Amino acid sequence: MSEKPTNSWTIAEAANGKLKPVSFELLARGRSLADACGEQLVSVLIGDNVSDVELRTLIHHGADLVISVQDPSLDAFIVETYSNLLIDLVRQLQPNIILAAATNNGRTLMPHAAMRLHTGLTADCTDLQIDLATGDLLQTRPAIGGNILATIKTPNHRPQMATVRPRSTQPLPGDASRVGEIRHVTLKPELVDKRVKLLSFKAESTDESNLQESDVIISGGRGMKKADNFKLLHDLARLLGGKVGASRDAVDRGWARYPQQVGLSGKTVLPKLYIAFGISGAIQHLAGMKTAETIVAVNTDPNAAIFQVADFGIVGDAFQVLPELISRLEEKKS
Repeated sequence: MSEKPTNSWTIAEAANGKLKPVSFELLARGRSLADACGEQLVSVLIGDNVSDVELRTLIHHGADLVISVQDPSLDAFIVETYSNLLIDLVRQLQPNIILAAATNNGRTLMPHAAMRLHTGLTADCTDLQIDLATGDLLQTRPAIGGNILATIKTPNHRPQMATVRPRSTQPLPGDASRVGEIRHVTLKPELVDKRVKLLSFKAESTDESNLQESDVIISGGRGMKKADNFKLLHDLARLLGGKVGASRDAVDRGWARYPQQVGLSGKTVLPKLYIAFGISGAIQHLAGMKTAETIVAVNTDPNAAIFQVADFGIVGDAFQVLPELISRLEEKKS
């Protein structure tokens, strides 16, 4: 690319005409990077049936320009078509940075496009900064099972591409006074890959499938002692309308499934309420939940690291606290 890039992009996601929350999380990341580079922040939406009123909320949350490519053929995510379209836009507008969420769509689209653009991609980033001396994007992600953090950069190729963990960033507050442009782009028929067709879609319905979307998460660690005791966590989660998470230790012991794992080697969550039972607070776990709005920790060890990030701490036995909590909530609901 001969010209110096002058814009950074985030890839917005939508379903059923509504933008997904991760679209606004990415804008918070992108706004910080674009400001550091002195660039315009662009949000790119590929899909169908998303109104201008909905698109304008991207501007309210930090975008300077929204590029919207909508067509009935884009309603279903077909990576070949989405990749063709993204690459076409990149070659026209030459962005410096492209961020997408580390969702199923983002994790599929970004490597497909990066390979064809002959540029680098860092997946599942937990932190992004600009090297002010070089303008390179410093992309930090967990490595070696979450035991270390690696910082990666792409000094010789553009765009610099990264996927970002959902729920790892608080969106910027919406500002209805922000102004910006919504630019509608017509889909070129030749970009639609007709070799692939969506035949059906079946949503995952397991209890832990939408852990990152839950406002309440009840997590257990080694202090829960055995798998059967996780029933207490499920009982409490049911009463609070939440989901059950787990530490890596609990997952490794077979007490919970990997999709429930919270931490660097699992999921990053941002609930309104996170209650940890029997979790000591290894740095890898704290990195996955420390940005929760309210953290409650229950542990028998008064020096447990989890208390350092907790808003409320109970030094006590989970098997005394849990039944009491469940009993009180059941009384309140009856």
